[in-house]
Amino acid sequence: MAKLTKETVFKAQALKPETAMDKTTRIVREIINDEAAQRQVKSAQLRNARLEREAKTAPFKIAKKR
Repeated sequence: MAKLTKETVFKAQALKPETAMDKTTRIVREIINDEAAQRQVKSAQLRNARLEREAKTAPFKIAKKR
């Protein structure tokens, strides 16, 4: 029976080279994630601006019916 050591138990797996399709997929996902993050930041800024504007305006008074 072979001796169990770190080198024999935990073998490093050989990494396969990245294919062109893998590279394209990785880059596209990065772009999409970046755009989504930018969109969320912009939406938050617009939401805050809208809430601030609504807070500054006087609330509407409802006229009583006679």
